[in-house]
Amino acid sequence: MSFLYYLVLLVHVAACLFLIAVVLLQQGKGQDLASAFGGGGTQTAFGPRGSATVLSRATTILAGVFMLTSLGLSLLPRSRSGILDQVPANTAAPRPAATVAPRPLTPPSPSTAAPGGSAGTPAESAPKPAPTTAPSGK
Repeated sequence: MSFLYYLVLLVHVAACLFLIAVVLLQQGKGQDLASAFGGGGTQTAFGPRGSATVLSRATTILAGVFMLTSLGLSLLPRSRSGILDQVPANTAAPRPAATVAPRPLTPPSPSTAAPGGSAGTPAESAPKPAPTTAPSGK
């Protein structure tokens, strides 16, 4: 199968190069090919419209070959795979983020506190402020 792919690729590149050459060799409207090179003798070699007919037929045939080989190259599988084909399928999808359980809003009860003193957070080990009394209205 790989031989067929490279054979079609070779025909495709050759058709591209010949198509470029044939299109560049065609004469413009009302101009002769030989006038570009300084001569007017092509009328005797090809006739008045002979060169245009040969070049236009070659353009049509090469355009058809180009389209067929383009279609063939898109349908034929290559022997070597690309870098994206080598990536395992399970790593291609993003992994979900790990969820963290929220911390409780109330401090732990003294029965669940760690033994050996206040090993909790600094807010738990800070002394509590003394209650204030309301001033009397004298």
